[in-house]
Amino acid sequence: MPNDVQFNSERRMLIVTGPNMGGKSTYMRQNALIVLLAQIGSFVPAEAAQIGLVDKIFTRIGSSDDLAGGRSTFMVEMTETANILHNASERSLVLMDEIGRGTSTFDGLSLAWACALYLAERVRAFTLFATHYFEVTALPESLPSVANVHLDATEHNDNIVFLHNIQEGPASQSYGIQVAKLAGIPAEVLTQARRQLQALEAGAEHELLKPALEPTPAASTSAAASPQQPDMFAATNHAAVEALGKLNPDDLSPRQALEALYKLKGML
Repeated sequence: MPNDVQFNSERRMLIVTGPNMGGKSTYMRQNALIVLLAQIGSFVPAEAAQIGLVDKIFTRIGSSDDLAGGRSTFMVEMTETANILHNASERSLVLMDEIGRGTSTFDGLSLAWACALYLAERVRAFTLFATHYFEVTALPESLPSVANVHLDATEHNDNIVFLHNIQEGPASQSYGIQVAKLAGIPAEVLTQARRQLQALEAGAEHELLKPALEPTPAASTSAAASPQQPDMFAATNHAAVEALGKLNPDDLSPRQALEALYKLKGML
């Protein structure tokens, strides 16, 4: 895989963007294998390599659930991420391949941003951070230890051509619809997806999720509403909440605290 990225000893994190199937995961694993081979004293598949001591290699790659353990795909992702954030050091190599894809867009973007920031500022591990959240590519503007690279691709006759070449800077787009076309998604679905993408890019929120076919009255009403994330912790006037607000735990004996707990439970 050609590599036009220049070596810079001050870089601690590369944010890797580019299309699905463009080679992001391959590039990341390739670097991890080279580091592992170097640590055991083996030859490495490179013209030259400058690699210091690495204490551990952490990976957060792929998606899988743990049904037997009662963990969803997103829970597995967060558990792996938590392990990395707690245990990686500035001598570690960290591969983060997509964070926050298993939840809402706003939640996922916020988590991806915060994890990248924590790794760059607090942990300072050598990190390859692949993401489709282009907002994260703004981090190098304020953090000199972070840089953007991307896997190159181009369009030809409405099809995507993967160039498998690493370039400096962030990717211009994700080419998700083109990849969906390669997978065999029906043309009608692709057309609708392009229309919604254009509406989103133009900031036309009123067009978001507006059906192209004849909608049912219920669907029309639902689509007309602007998409918002509900506030799960919005203030309410529930009697238990008001009663809890009036309690001062420091003034309660153990028996009084237990009685208050039973009283609150009875209000639910």
